[in-house]
Amino acid sequence: MDDQAQTMIENLHRNTGKSLEEWIDLVKKEKLEKHTQIVKWLKETHSFTHGFANLVAHKTLKSDAGSASDHDELIQSQYKGKEHFLPVLDKLKNEISLFGKDVEFIPKKAYVSVKRRKQFAMLIPATKTRFDIGINLKGQEAAGVLAFDTKTSGMVSHRIELQSIGDLSSEVIDWLKKAYESAG
Repeated sequence: MDDQAQTMIENLHRNTGKSLEEWIDLVKKEKLEKHTQIVKWLKETHSFTHGFANLVAHKTLKSDAGSASDHDELIQSQYKGKEHFLPVLDKLKNEISLFGKDVEFIPKKAYVSVKRRKQFAMLIPATKTRFDIGINLKGQEAAGVLAFDTKTSGMVSHRIELQSIGDLSSEVIDWLKKAYESAG
């Protein structure tokens, strides 16, 4: 488990008086089985911030990188039936890695989180015909390939949709670089 996750778990207990395990038990008693259901319930019923609700949801469903025994297994699961997008992921990882030595790629259940000190992008094999790049650039106007995000409940501010590796233009990489720089 990374230091950031451990700190959040400690702060969860400090802020709520309940441990992560106690929150997981409460979620299970509510019979909530979907990430969005858990997040919504924790935010509405217990006034959680999105970050803490997201943490509890991931830990309950064992859908975060820290709960997975094998990161390759998460990637294989994400791309099942969408294998044609694996070259897009590889090219993006190569390009983003050139931004700096502090880039981390953290596979989750449905996407790969890309972070510096904080998450600045999400790489998402959304459908069999669409690959999404979520980008955190709060305050940035939508322009060119960059559109406002309406799909990830505030986890990113913008989205770029690709249909193939041919859509990976210098403009896409420039937006990712800008997000990387703003996350420093």
